[in-house]
Amino acid sequence: MNQAFKAPQLPGHDYAYNTPLADLDPSNPLIWPKQEMWAIFERLRNEDPLHWCKEAWMSDERPDDMEPVGAYWSVTRYEDIMAIDTDHHRFSSEPAIVLPNPAEDFPLPMFIAMDQPKHDIQRRTVAPIVASPSLSKMSEQIRERTQYVLDSVPINEEFDWVDTVSIELTTMMLATLFDFPFEDRRKLTRWSDVATAGPETGIVESEEQRRAELMECVEYFMGLWHQRIGGSGHDLITMLASGDNTRDMDATEYLGNLILLIVGGNDTTRNSMSASIYGSHLFPAQWDKVKANRDLIPNTVAEIIRWQTPLAYMRRTALEDVEMHGKTIKKGDKVAMWYVSGNRDERKFENPDVLDFERNNARNHISFGFGIHRCFGNRLAELQLQILWDEMLKRFSRVEVIGEPSRNISSFVKGYTKMNVIVRD
Repeated sequence: MNQAFKAPQLPGHDYAYNTPLADLDPSNPLIWPKQEMWAIFERLRNEDPLHWCKEAWMSDERPDDMEPVGAYWSVTRYEDIMAIDTDHHRFSSEPAIVLPNPAEDFPLPMFIAMDQPKHDIQRRTVAPIVASPSLSKMSEQIRERTQYVLDSVPINEEFDWVDTVSIELTTMMLATLFDFPFEDRRKLTRWSDVATAGPETGIVESEEQRRAELMECVEYFMGLWHQRIGGSGHDLITMLASGDNTRDMDATEYLGNLILLIVGGNDTTRNSMSASIYGSHLFPAQWDKVKANRDLIPNTVAEIIRWQTPLAYMRRTALEDVEMHGKTIKKGDKVAMWYVSGNRDERKFENPDVLDFERNNARNHISFGFGIHRCFGNRLAELQLQILWDEMLKRFSRVEVIGEPSRNISSFVKGYTKMNVIVRD
């Protein structure tokens, strides 16, 4: 790797290294828009790779109506994350994949937060939609839509890439996967944002508002469910409504799986699409490199997904006492596997903060997770991103980012809310 691309000192360095180690907590969503988590993760990987967070972020910073997530372990090194993610006997995905426990009066069961065998049964029901024959059929449609969206953007004029390109393309794709009314497709974007939002994000004002909007989501989808029962369509709703093991699920389980599929298909891909532009802005030589050699596109996409890590962590719960780094994870303890840190682990990736489209182990990233819970739509996400890159490089000489992008206030969904750009032809 060209050492000239070595990244500068990480944001938040002074805070991360001057704060007592015991007080560092990367789950505080307020540090993420400022990118201050990077230095915290760097210090934790080197000094305390199994880190006990006794209370998730400071109480004086937490909105009054936001539930604390409680104590948990932070796992920040690549190899440790891999070990836990593939150990389904000692670490459970139930009752949730995020740090807060589900509310007793509003549970949202979903197959990613289930253990075997129920996880495997529900996952198999929807898996055909991202199997090779289905991807081959969708490829042409994805390309046509990508061409349409990119041909529609203004040239040499400032606009928001996140809304105009990233959200539009991913929402079109979601509408296809659900066979969702195309004119209402932006509802999917809203429900995806609301599903993972707390009051601190500004997306919703209260937990009551969040629940009310999610109930609108399930009511809308219930209408589609009843239309599809016994149907022969190749869409996610028909598959769930007709599957032997899913047709009798109740409304909360249906909503939970809808949220999983919406967020999985929306937040991850759209934020990697935006990261493609922001990363190329920070490391412009990489754009030139892939523009000169289109064969690099698959590796470029893998490197973007590593560098961005659109979902920052997944949670597990210990089923028994587990020893690691001279400490004991007690039965019942929460564990956060920080994929975002594992993808920047210097032990695995040389100069990990640098974007390098020729990185020889880019595909070893853990953004999609590992083991039985590996993202089942990973190949579709890669296909969308590869087509986007191919079509961008045909049209544009450069996409310039104007100012700093606005980012999610979240330690779970790592992404962008606004990114003004100017496209040069």
